[in-house]
Amino acid sequence: MNALWTLVALLGAYLVGSISFAVLVSRAYGLADPRSYGSGNPGATNVLRSGNRSAAMLTLALDALKGYGPVLLLLIYGPRVGLDETVAAFAGLAAFIGHLWPVFFRFKGGKGVATAAGVIMAINPTLGLCTLATWVVMAVFFRYSSLAALTAALFAPFYQALIWGLDPTVLAIVPMSLLLVWRHEGNIRKLLAGTEGRIGQKSAPVVAVHADKPHAHRPHKHHKGNH
Repeated sequence: MNALWTLVALLGAYLVGSISFAVLVSRAYGLADPRSYGSGNPGATNVLRSGNRSAAMLTLALDALKGYGPVLLLLIYGPRVGLDETVAAFAGLAAFIGHLWPVFFRFKGGKGVATAAGVIMAINPTLGLCTLATWVVMAVFFRYSSLAALTAALFAPFYQALIWGLDPTVLAIVPMSLLLVWRHEGNIRKLLAGTEGRIGQKSAPVVAVHADKPHAHRPHKHHKGNH
């Protein structure tokens, strides 16, 4: 019975993680698909490059929630069917993997920073706050979301091991950290080359921007014709 419920929990968490809120929120706000501009990453940071802060904040919250929710639900209700904290932690990992390779979006997802933060916050709120504080400090001082994410990802398992010891949850946190670093390979290259975009920097090739340009010139040409 435990094996069946474990499979259900992991599969359910993966499916929840597969929901690409960056794409759905952008559609709801009438914005360009975040996969079509900037880094091409369907995540909150790239949505912010559209210039719409509320859409970016909503994406960030929902991406974090889809990592936080499955873990919290299993921590509360899992013991009723024999599922412990370890299964809850690996369900968080499953949700994170769903974000990276979403079944609903042809397995092309984001980098998973917000989802990983939600998972860690549910597993251990204090660890989550420490990791979040690391991200904020790096983001404020350097204004590179990728650098902040890489630093936080690398520090998270060390915080867990040094402060709370080596427990089974580390086996879920370490793969998330390694996958986060791997998913930021392109960003690492840009950071080294000095071409990485900063937080809040608008991206030039947004579809909506190009669509407005022709209309901006038409009244001017028509006005000349009247003379």
